[in-house]
Amino acid sequence: MPERRKNNTPIDPSYGHLQPQATDIERVVLGALMIDKDAFSVVSEILNPETFYEPRNQKIYQAIQTLSLAEKPVDIMTVIEELKHESTLEEVGGPAYIIELSSHVVSSAHIEYHSRILKQKHLARQLITYASNIETKAFDEGVDVDELMQEAEGALFELSQKNMRQDYLQIDPILAQAVDILQKAAASTGGLTGIPTGYTKLDDMTAGWQQSDLVIIAGRPAMGKTAFALSLAKNIAVDYQVPTAFFSLEMNNVQLVNRLISNVCEISGKKILNGQLDDEEWKRLDRNIRALQGAPIYIDDTPGMSIFELRTKARRLVREKGVKIIMIDYLQLMNANGARFGSRQEEVSTISRSLKTLAKELNVPILALSQLNRTVENREGIDGKRPQLSDLRESGAIEQDADMVLFVHRPEYYRILQDEKGNDLRGMAQIIIAKHRKGATGDVLLNFRGEFTRFQNPEDVIIAPVHGMEGEFIGSKLNSGDPLPPPPVDEQVPF
Repeated sequence: MPERRKNNTPIDPSYGHLQPQATDIERVVLGALMIDKDAFSVVSEILNPETFYEPRNQKIYQAIQTLSLAEKPVDIMTVIEELKHESTLEEVGGPAYIIELSSHVVSSAHIEYHSRILKQKHLARQLITYASNIETKAFDEGVDVDELMQEAEGALFELSQKNMRQDYLQIDPILAQAVDILQKAAASTGGLTGIPTGYTKLDDMTAGWQQSDLVIIAGRPAMGKTAFALSLAKNIAVDYQVPTAFFSLEMNNVQLVNRLISNVCEISGKKILNGQLDDEEWKRLDRNIRALQGAPIYIDDTPGMSIFELRTKARRLVREKGVKIIMIDYLQLMNANGARFGSRQEEVSTISRSLKTLAKELNVPILALSQLNRTVENREGIDGKRPQLSDLRESGAIEQDADMVLFVHRPEYYRILQDEKGNDLRGMAQIIIAKHRKGATGDVLLNFRGEFTRFQNPEDVIIAPVHGMEGEFIGSKLNSGDPLPPPPVDEQVPF
């Protein structure tokens, strides 16, 4: 009888897999917790009941956790009594199983190492569940793929947030880092410890944009928030060659670069748009645009970006391009899809909190533009038109999470031509530092060149009083007795 040939068909490895688990280690950990009264404090931040694979081990750890939080002793007898109290003793195998757990353990010396193994197994199981749910929904033809993509992003982001953990440090290395920053500040001109803004008085008050800070730049429409952000980006990336990421959720990348060209080349935005440049302007364009070529500015104009997608891209930019500062225009256009929220306020709160977490994780400043609500329009007088922290739109959490809140305010827009100190406000913008967790608050006056989408130090240029495009008034050096200029139209700088 001929010998039957063996079937050499490969076995598909995607089937028949066991869930990641380490039940033997689970028993060792539980046993160690019952023989060492200090063991729970070592693993309490690593483990929770869901970390254990066996349901009965979950219940036993829950009992140990309950006893520890109540500051009661943890041993074989107290755990058995607690399980009796919770009516789960028989479910876990009775007193015999509890005694068995501790009988094979002589020391808790390796409990932290063992606990981290269990943590990894639990995370692997969570990822399998996540992938399985997404796979099942992807096979359902009735599911919108775009919505599923957003849900997948949100679920994975939520999973990663839950599993982020920062170990504590003894003070000595932190002291060394703080002293190093102090020495660098002492050696630099102006005492800058962060990324320079390019604005002298603003740098004096802030010492530059600081690592891990979340900075909110807010204002009503027509105040020039985007123009200010772009002026900052130009100063930082072009003048100081600091790699900068700019996430534009509103304008596309060409519109954004057109504004930068207008800023650098001193050509009005309208002419950049219609191409009607005279010979001198063409020469100026050719001469000055070289400053932008090769500049370390990285622009992403993905509309409706989720916080998860931003985090992924920001991580890659910091790792691959050495980005030192991130700018977002603007916060309210972001979303946290994939998670469920009772209101838009809750979603914005999650976004602002996530931005602060991202700034800390990447150790770079994040500057996020934000809208203000309409309350300011209904208030009267000089002080009434001045923005307040309570005007931040959609969420008080923005104020809470931010290390610094700046308002871009142009009193001239409201026909207010002098401040309380008698400073001429025509052609000027107030950068109001309303919150500063690490320093002083106050106002910084800058020249505003609306036709060039540019903010400048007042000492850098003297602007002759003229009327710009679309009837916009441009000037900062008029006397208080000069006739009132027409109100600005701001078609060049709507935000």
